[in-house]
Amino acid sequence: MIQVGDKIPATTLMEFCEVEGNGCSIGPNPVDTIKASAGKTIALFALPGAYTPTCSAKHVPGYLEKYDELRAAGVDEIWCLSVNDAFVMGAWARDQKTGDKVRMLADGSADFAKAAGLTLDLSARGMGLRSNRYSMLVKDGVVKTLNIEGPGQFEVSDAATLLAQAKAA
Repeated sequence: MIQVGDKIPATTLMEFCEVEGNGCSIGPNPVDTIKASAGKTIALFALPGAYTPTCSAKHVPGYLEKYDELRAAGVDEIWCLSVNDAFVMGAWARDQKTGDKVRMLADGSADFAKAAGLTLDLSARGMGLRSNRYSMLVKDGVVKTLNIEGPGQFEVSDAATLLAQAKAA
């Protein structure tokens, strides 16, 4: 399992872009995790699935609410990772009104989750292999803090916890 001090997994996530510009074409675009995190401080949070109750009602809204404070604390970007495809993440971004505040990144084959050792098997609930719920503060591709939730919990991966850690870093 990934630990504080480790580099984040070198994988390719996918991001759905609806507007062409800034080097992005319309449609799903690859995001190389190492290149995209280079020289930046990233507030990264991952969750089991788009549109799921806790994720939609608490997790994403919390990061939107704390966006300005996270930026003031030195966070360059906020990433939301989920084991969904880029089209689902794009639709969920529209639904959650993330705009340019939270990058909704698809880990469609769970490559990032597997490489980080943070998978969650929800096969019994018909959801297959997913990402565990967690957050991490990443600086220049290196994990500075890591907050992993217990099964069915939402206590330490929230935006307020990561904000306090970003302020202390």
